[in-house]
Amino acid sequence: MSDVAESTPPGVVIVEDRTIGPFAETIRSGPHVLSADEPIAGGGTDTGPSPYEYLLAALGACTAMTLRMYARQKNWPLRKVRVWLKHDKIHATDCADCETKEGKIDRIDREIRLEGELSAEQRGKLLEIADKCPVHRTLHSEIDIKTRAAA
Repeated sequence: MSDVAESTPPGVVIVEDRTIGPFAETIRSGPHVLSADEPIAGGGTDTGPSPYEYLLAALGACTAMTLRMYARQKNWPLRKVRVWLKHDKIHATDCADCETKEGKIDRIDREIRLEGELSAEQRGKLLEIADKCPVHRTLHSEIDIKTRAAA
C-alpha cells in the first residue's frame, strides 16, 4: 500500500488489491483495515468476507444499531439484538411481492432476535423500525453511482 495513507478521511473508503490471491483486497476506512476476498470455491483465497457478506454486515450492523438506539430513546428493556442475514439470487417468478417478473433478483433474508422483557407491542414496533435503518433505506432507494478514472 505504498500510496495509501495510514488513515483515510471520514466517509472515504479505499480498496486496493493484495498480491496473495486473484480477488484478495485490502479495505481502508479511517484507521480501520479490513480484508475482502472470495471463497475458495469461487476462485478466491478466503482471506476475508466476500463483498456480499460485507453488504449483509452493513445491513445487520445498521439494523442492530438502529434498534438499540430506538429502544434506548424509549427507555425499553432491550438487552441484546442479534441479526441473522443471508443473501441469495432467486428467480423473479418466485417472488410474489416483487415488481420484477423476469430473470433473477437479489433476496436478503433477515431474522432479528430481540432479548429483553419487551411487550408484544414493543417487539412489533422494533421490527417495524428495523426497516427504517439508513442502510435498509439506501438499499431500497434509487442509487446514483458516478464512476470516473483517476488522473
